[in-house]
Amino acid sequence: MILRTWLNELDYELVRGSLDVEVTEVVYDSRKAVPGAVFVCMAGTRVDSHRFVPDVLRAGVRVLVTERDIEEELAASGLAEDEMGRVTILKTAEARRSLALLSAARFGYPASKMITIGVTGTKGKTTTTHMIKAILEAAGKKVGMIGTTGTVINGQVTPTMNTTPESYELHQSFAKMAEAGCQYMIMEVSSQGIKMHRVDGLAFDYGIFTNISPDHIGPDEHADFAEYLCCKSRLLSMCRIGLVNLNDGHFKEIVKDASCRLYTYRVKEDGETKADFEASNVRYVSRPDFVGTEFDVTGNLDMDVRLGIPGLFNVDNALAALCVCSFLGLPKDRIVHALEHIRVNGRMEIVHTSSRCTVLVDYAHNAVSMESLLTTLRQYHPRRLVVVFGCGGNRSKDRRYSMGEIGGRLADLSIITADNSRYEKVEDIMADIRGSIEKTGGDFVEIPDRRDAIRSSILHAQPGDMIAVIGKGHEDYQEINGVRHHFLDREVIEETIKELGDETQYDRNNG
Repeated sequence: MILRTWLNELDYELVRGSLDVEVTEVVYDSRKAVPGAVFVCMAGTRVDSHRFVPDVLRAGVRVLVTERDIEEELAASGLAEDEMGRVTILKTAEARRSLALLSAARFGYPASKMITIGVTGTKGKTTTTHMIKAILEAAGKKVGMIGTTGTVINGQVTPTMNTTPESYELHQSFAKMAEAGCQYMIMEVSSQGIKMHRVDGLAFDYGIFTNISPDHIGPDEHADFAEYLCCKSRLLSMCRIGLVNLNDGHFKEIVKDASCRLYTYRVKEDGETKADFEASNVRYVSRPDFVGTEFDVTGNLDMDVRLGIPGLFNVDNALAALCVCSFLGLPKDRIVHALEHIRVNGRMEIVHTSSRCTVLVDYAHNAVSMESLLTTLRQYHPRRLVVVFGCGGNRSKDRRYSMGEIGGRLADLSIITADNSRYEKVEDIMADIRGSIEKTGGDFVEIPDRRDAIRSSILHAQPGDMIAVIGKGHEDYQEINGVRHHFLDREVIEETIKELGDETQYDRNNG
C-alpha cells in the first residue's frame, strides 16, 4: 500500500520525506520493526519509544510517526546520507490515536464489515457480552468477542493482556473475525482502553453502559472518579444507539454528553422514572434442576424470562443483553432459550446443582464483590452458605482482612485455602484471613490445598447447601513461587461430582 492511503483520518504534520512510499505494516514494538513498516513512537508512563528510533531505522524502517522532534535519535542511527534521505517523518499530537487510525486502515477497516456492540461499566461487562454472544449464537449467527476472558473467534479462545487490547491487536482480531465470516463483533470497552485511545476511530452500532462506581483510580490508571466517569461515558459518543442503566446513581452525568440515540433500561422499583425497557416481578428460584431468576420484561419489549445465573445484578445484565438483541430483530424464543441456559465461565457460574447441593464458581476476589456475591446467594435461602476462598500473595493485606471479615459475617462456613500465593507462604496468607474471621465469631476450617478444600466442601455438603468457590473464576492456573500450574476450579468440582456418581446433576449446557 502507499502511505498516503492510510492517512485519510489522521491529523499530522509532514516533517520530512514523501507520502508516496510503499508501506506494508504498522508496528509500535521496536522488536517487530521490519522494512516497509510504519513505526509509531509513543511516550508511555514507563517507556518512551522515541528512544528506539535508531534501532528501528537500522532494522529497515523508513516511516516514523512521532510526538516530538527526533533529530538526536536520527543522528544516533548512523544511517548513510542517501538512506536518511528516504526517511519519512509524520509528527502528530497523539501517537496512540494515530496508531488506532493507522491500524484500522492497515487491515482495511474490518470492524465496518460487522455489526459492532461495545459494553462498558464498572461491573457486568464480561457477563453482558457473554449473554449477547449466547443469544446471537442461539439465533444461528456467527459472533466474535473480545474481553477479559480473551478473544473468541468461532469457539477458539486467544488470551489477551488487557480487557481492551491495544488498537493494532484489536483491528487484527477484527480482520480475523471478518475473514471467518463473523456477522457480529462484541467487545468489552474498558475505561483504560478509552483513555489510551485503543478504540479511537471505532463507530459502534450499539453501546451499553451497565453501571459505574469508584474503581481503577490510581497513579497508572485514572486520576480521580471524575476522569474515570468521563472516559467511560465517551462510549456514548462513539455509538449509533446507546443503552444505559437508568437506576445508576450517576445516570445524569453518564448521559450528559451523549451524542447517540439513547434508550434506558432498569429493574423496576416503585416511584421511579419509567425506562424504555423494564424488568419487574423478579423471583429467585432454587431447585435441584435450576438455580437462577425469573422476571417479566415490559416497555418496548414484552416477554417472560428465566435466567440461569443467580442474582439481581445479573437481571440488569440480562436486560441490557436482551434489549440490544431485540434491536437486532432476533426471535424472542431464541433470546429466552439462550438466557435460560447461559453459562459464563467464572462469573456466577453454576457448575452443579442437585438435591445434594449447588456449587458455583465466581471471580469475586475483593471485599466489594465478595459481599455482593454472598448477599445475593442469601436470597436463595440455602440450608448453609459455604464459601471456599483464599487471597493472592504479594498484594495488600487489607484484602485478606476484609474478605475474612465478610466470610465470617455472611457465610455459615468459610473454608480458607490457597489462591495465587505467588512468593508468599500459603500458611501466612491463611493466618491473616483467619484472624479476621475469628473476630466475627464465624465458623471456619483451614485446608491449604485448594483441590482438597473444594473436594471437602462437596463431600461434606448437607442437602440444600450452596457452595461458592471464589477468587479465581475463569483463571486456569495457580501461581506458586513464580510458576503457573494448571488449575481450574470448575474441573475440580466436576471431577468430584463424577466420583460421587450424583445422577441428579443438571447439565444446563444440554438444556
